[in-house]
Amino acid sequence: MRVDAVQIGNIKMGGGQPFTLIAGPCVLEDLDRARSIAESLVGTCSRLGINLIFKGSYDKANRTSVESFRGPGIEKGLDILARIKEEFRVPVISDVHAAHEVDVAAQVLDVIQIPAFLCRQTDLLVAAGESGKVVNVKKGQFQAPWDMQHVVEKVKSTGNTDIVLTERGTSFGYNNLVVDMRSLPIMRGLGCPVVFDATHAVQLPGGGGGCSGGQREYVAALSRAAVAVGIDALFWEVYDDPDKARCDGPNSLRLDDLEMMLRPLLDIDSMVKNDA
Repeated sequence: MRVDAVQIGNIKMGGGQPFTLIAGPCVLEDLDRARSIAESLVGTCSRLGINLIFKGSYDKANRTSVESFRGPGIEKGLDILARIKEEFRVPVISDVHAAHEVDVAAQVLDVIQIPAFLCRQTDLLVAAGESGKVVNVKKGQFQAPWDMQHVVEKVKSTGNTDIVLTERGTSFGYNNLVVDMRSLPIMRGLGCPVVFDATHAVQLPGGGGGCSGGQREYVAALSRAAVAVGIDALFWEVYDDPDKARCDGPNSLRLDDLEMMLRPLLDIDSMVKNDA
């Protein structure tokens, strides 16, 4: 099913367009690190002709341990994202965890992202819809894909129809996730562009003791499968040296590996969408 495109900054997502890449570090650390990652991403996507949305969380409010690094906070984090947006001319996206954050975040963000754990929070969804920004809702690990209809209706109740839905895996026993590829066409059937978050889909929630583990070796295979099903965007968390990342390193990708991984995905995407 082809859905209408959503305009995000200077790019379109959906409507049969080639997939967009949403990528960046799990959590922002400082401007220099964000700028370095953005520069690498922009270069790779420019060479391959891929539309890019830069992702970086200013606060990770749902970490396993109280000791976990959460990010620079909303003020410093949004300043970093504003600088990336201006310097590299790319749209930016970040997580928003509470309704009172939305108005401030919307002054910078092109896409308001609702974390998976919060996908049923009515006040947050309504506030995000009222911002007038594109709203990306991650499907909760506990949520059936068809139940996202109610999430969509909450955002639409504000008059905002620019909604994107993201699959990031479903809880499968303790500390494990599984991806049901059926959820991608099911959620597209709700009339929204669909994103596949491949790096969070290989996360092992809480599986690292006081932090989450991950299996980045499966990101490429799952990404190929999702692109073959037909998605509108691919979500990857990336880092120059994931083993030294302060958040979600085990499921993040090395920047140096991206071009090699993206090339076959473009071929699959073109074949699928030309046959649609």
